[in-house]
Amino acid sequence: MSEQPLNPSPAGTPDDAAAGTAPVAPGPSASGPTGSTAADALPAGPAADATSDAAPDALSDEDAAARRAASFERARRLRQEPRFPGGPAADPAGSHHERRIRSFQPRRSRVTTGQQESLERLWPQWGLDIDGKRVLDLAELFGGLPVVLEIGFGMGEATAQMAADDPGTGILAVDVHTPGQGNLLGLAEKAGSTNVRVANGDAVILLREMLAPESLDGLRVYFPDPWPKARHHKRRLIQPDFLDLVAPVLRPGAIVHCATDWEPYAEQMLEVLTAHPRFENTAADGGYAPRPAFRPLTRFEGQGLDKGHVVHDLLFARV
Repeated sequence: MSEQPLNPSPAGTPDDAAAGTAPVAPGPSASGPTGSTAADALPAGPAADATSDAAPDALSDEDAAARRAASFERARRLRQEPRFPGGPAADPAGSHHERRIRSFQPRRSRVTTGQQESLERLWPQWGLDIDGKRVLDLAELFGGLPVVLEIGFGMGEATAQMAADDPGTGILAVDVHTPGQGNLLGLAEKAGSTNVRVANGDAVILLREMLAPESLDGLRVYFPDPWPKARHHKRRLIQPDFLDLVAPVLRPGAIVHCATDWEPYAEQMLEVLTAHPRFENTAADGGYAPRPAFRPLTRFEGQGLDKGHVVHDLLFARV
């Protein structure tokens, strides 16, 4: 699974990169290989058609500036248009205007027919955009169930299994990967699970502006992008500033559960969580915890284990 969301890893990183990435963190969002950009998909505008036969140096400075401005405006409009009417918004909070280093990078990839059908049919009922405009009423959204926030669910297989195994817990699953959003919705419906809600956008905005104090019973961050290069460590999701956002929205005793197969990132997670005054390690020896039975062994995790990767789980309680 991944964070971003709200986010995937650069090529050559461990198997958690294969799961996708998620959504979200100080310094966004969600990262890794990207698809075609908005500009790539833009049709030529009228100004371009009118001057297509002219030599580049025949354009006046004013004409060139006008063409650039028109291109930027078309790209801006495209970024704001939903890919599926009635489905997740392309940029629900206008988060590209925020000058933060993001832990994820929204990417465009192919949406299957089944995923598109699930998005168009189920999003109005089980989906929501992270727009930063309201505080969510989780009791109403989940029918009074205790709610766990999951940041970065990849294609949603593990999330769907956890929801089916524990129907008494609501899962608010955040990511920015459209195919994964559609896949999770379809898997939940197939399993008959009604305790999943899929949130589209930047988890930092969700934590900062859309969740009431002490409204969550847990946080799950499984296999976030490890950002292995030293110059990219600032993009990692689990940082002191991120935990400062998390702590107020968790109830006392709520569990923060992280998992990664990237050893250096596991060490950083352990260090950062141990140092934070609002969290306490549930492991008696102050180290890593055994994998809880409720966290499924995913296909990507299995592939990593076959390659000799060591998966570390961390479970910290909010105090």
